[in-house]
Amino acid sequence: IPAGRWGDPKDLGGTVIFLASKASDYINGSIIDVDGGWMAR
Repeated sequence: IPAGRWGDPKDLGGTVIFLASKASDYINGSIIDVDGGWMAR
């Protein structure tokens, strides 16, 4: 379900923190869409 609003640079923060953390150690070669659900349409 799309978020119904335009994205804000602050919306990227959670993804950046995740990718900088140990939780993302096993992720490589992936595209992570931070688009408020737009790709799910």
